[in-house]
Amino acid sequence: MKWLIVGAYVCSLLCMHLRGRVRLPLRQQLLDQSTLMAPINVFMYLFSRMPSTPFLAARSLPELASLRDNWQSIRAEAENLRALASEGETDGNGVPPDGLPPDGLPTKRWNDFYLKWYDAIPPSARELCPRTAALLQAIPSVKLATFVELPPGASLDRHRDPYAGWLRYHLGLATPNDGACFIEVDGQRYTWRDGEAMLFDETYVHSAENGCASGRLVLLCDVERPMRLRWAQAVNHFFGRMLTAAMNLPNAAPGRTADAGVLGAVLHGIGRCRRRLRSWNLAAYRAAVIAAVAALALLLVAL
Repeated sequence: MKWLIVGAYVCSLLCMHLRGRVRLPLRQQLLDQSTLMAPINVFMYLFSRMPSTPFLAARSLPELASLRDNWQSIRAEAENLRALASEGETDGNGVPPDGLPPDGLPTKRWNDFYLKWYDAIPPSARELCPRTAALLQAIPSVKLATFVELPPGASLDRHRDPYAGWLRYHLGLATPNDGACFIEVDGQRYTWRDGEAMLFDETYVHSAENGCASGRLVLLCDVERPMRLRWAQAVNHFFGRMLTAAMNLPNAAPGRTADAGVLGAVLHGIGRCRRRLRSWNLAAYRAAVIAAVAALALLLVAL
């Protein structure tokens, strides 16, 4: 039995590594968070109701139509938020007096402001972006939403996100509308345009670049992947909640990790330690990831 488990895990890793036309180097793949999530992700692929392609039709999720229909109202709130962050003076802790969080728009590279965290709308989002918050609250399948700006000259290196239970939705709000500002998913390029929506599978290798003189502002949503069976959807919902509990969203309501129970609190603590270790010493972080994977392999063999 134990060798069956080990074999299934190795097959899952190979599936993640070989999936798509563009692949990360094997060393980078093994250090990637998706390594630990590989068996869960393969389950999501097998029972998904969506096609296994890098880009998917945004219209295949009709519940998101209200966002596209109201994109100008959403853009107005996002630009107002950006203006407040630009004009506000910060205190000694980097927190603007207008109540925006330290990661509010804009900062230096990849800038975001969270609007929804699973079933919760952060108080700062309700206050500063009431129309957008109301639209998101009415869409249960949206599990995480944020305004994200990619400043001029900024880029995001090739990577794959760890969890296949979500699909990523981008709604262009204020973009350069230029081919030099783009995202590449499994080697396929998409250029953001104002008012246009796109949907992609974030577990494919992807990168982004803004080679224009103006920033790119979008509404980013992680949407729960539709599954073919009700019990599979419940499994996806469970793992999605656990993953959310491990996140640390700066402008979210305090104490939200308690909603996910003891396991959620543990995952949140692990996620916080992981981020601190990575920011302190990247080499030590990589060594810790390798040690964790090795320990998991030894545990499976010892069972």
